[in-house]
Amino acid sequence: MRRVSRIAVATVATATLAASLTACGGTSSEAAGGGGGDGKSSKGVALAYDVGGKGDQSFNDAATAGMEKAAKEFGYGQKAVEPSDGESDADKVQRLGQLAKAGYNPVIGVGYAYAPAVKEASKTFPNVTFGIVDDETVQEKNVADLVFHEEEASYLAGVTAALTTKSKTVGFIGGVDVPLIHKFEAGFKQGVADTNPKVKVLSQFLTEKAEDGGFSSPDKGKTAAQGQIEDGADVVYHAAGLSGQGVIEAAATAKKWAIGVDSDQYNQDALKAYKQYILTSALKDVAGAVYNLAKSVQEGKPATGVVRASLKTGGVGLADSNPVFKDNTKLQEALKTATEGIENGTIKVKTS
Repeated sequence: MRRVSRIAVATVATATLAASLTACGGTSSEAAGGGGGDGKSSKGVALAYDVGGKGDQSFNDAATAGMEKAAKEFGYGQKAVEPSDGESDADKVQRLGQLAKAGYNPVIGVGYAYAPAVKEASKTFPNVTFGIVDDETVQEKNVADLVFHEEEASYLAGVTAALTTKSKTVGFIGGVDVPLIHKFEAGFKQGVADTNPKVKVLSQFLTEKAEDGGFSSPDKGKTAAQGQIEDGADVVYHAAGLSGQGVIEAAATAKKWAIGVDSDQYNQDALKAYKQYILTSALKDVAGAVYNLAKSVQEGKPATGVVRASLKTGGVGLADSNPVFKDNTKLQEALKTATEGIENGTIKVKTS
């Protein structure tokens, strides 16, 4: 039987800590290389992290894996820079510009919050390829919009929750109330309803704005999950970045199921104390998107425009590391049917 998991992110070496970018705050990781900032040669690949930064066991760490894989394979440098609290778009523009001027190519903003900054920086450095993860609004000749059908993986997470719950109540916790996270919520709710319309979905967003900590506050995630569990949820799915660590902790403490996001959270070292309660994770191959963009630049044919990954392309899916999930024959058959339906178009997954 074909497994539903479609993504495997390789484990790679941790980058060396180096000095931070002037006036942009945060720490960075870097390896030496050559380059001149004119786009004709590359010092390496660079990341500007989203809120939560490295160590979120999710979105940013997946981007890091892609950067490190590219640096190792192509034998050049890498640099990753942390965000600062309360920073402006001007701070982001400065950060991206400094990376481009230093000779990094591509330069990738990890997260939709970088959209205005990528748009401006890409005009200043037309010979450098920029990438932005989770945004498709930047329409510049030297920008790749790296986006995903998150709703498809979330649909499968919904199928999983509906077939796993005993209380007939499951939960969704989104980090921030924005359209991107609505895609996760919509797919999850549809997957639950299509599988068992009698299952109730509790839904909550941690904050209205990212700067209020929706993606970076495990305590907020923990409190929200505890509330949903008290209200009867025995499976809780999060799309909340670093805040999701608190969701997983709360679920494990209550001996309920958690469904992770972005990376295979069952195998994350920081979450190993809770791994037996991480049923699966809705994956999106951020690592692959970062690596593929770097590879396209290295080969002299930089990818630009909207680059969207889906179930059909293998860019999203479910992790199958937990034996409880993998060995559930009924669940795997249902997921196989759902996957085929999404891929052949007979299942249309909503995005809002």
